[in-house]
Amino acid sequence: MQTRRLFPILAALFFVTALTLFADNVKTDYDHSVSFSRYHTYSWGDVKTSNPLFVDRIKQAVDRQLSEKGWQLVPSGGNATIFAVGNVQNQQQIETFYNGLGPGWGGGWGWHHWGWGMGGGFGEATTTTTNQPVGNLVLDIFDSQNRQLIFRGISSAELSNNSDKNVKKLDKDIAKMFDKFPPQERG
Repeated sequence: MQTRRLFPILAALFFVTALTLFADNVKTDYDHSVSFSRYHTYSWGDVKTSNPLFVDRIKQAVDRQLSEKGWQLVPSGGNATIFAVGNVQNQQQIETFYNGLGPGWGGGWGWHHWGWGMGGGFGEATTTTTNQPVGNLVLDIFDSQNRQLIFRGISSAELSNNSDKNVKKLDKDIAKMFDKFPPQERG
């Protein structure tokens, strides 16, 4: 009877854990000594990816976000210069399932004496290994004049075989990077 109560709790715990494993991971950092209010224009530096089709997709997603923040793209000589590096790596996932069934044997103390016994016990374990492609993106914004890094956004997400889904993930992750951009000055 206790197993019936425990199963929904374990299932819910597994579900929440699975959601965190498959969630996109976006992190940002910035130079806290920089006043972002003085930046209004930007230019693109190098954008390097393992998939050349994503170069323009990255630029378009960033351009949309910065345009919404009041920044203007200029061909060269912007207050800030943006660089990006993207790659794909295979992440190995190992899952083991124990069925809990099978023969067992062992010894131990009973009510009156030491004895041996047989019965159910250890079961079989099945392990599967899968490789999941993970896309990584590092986006850096530099002050064009002194060439100091002022902002960094990092994204990591599991990729799909569907290109449209990957583009949506890219757009979503870049939107997250710039959600609280520009950083507010500390006063």
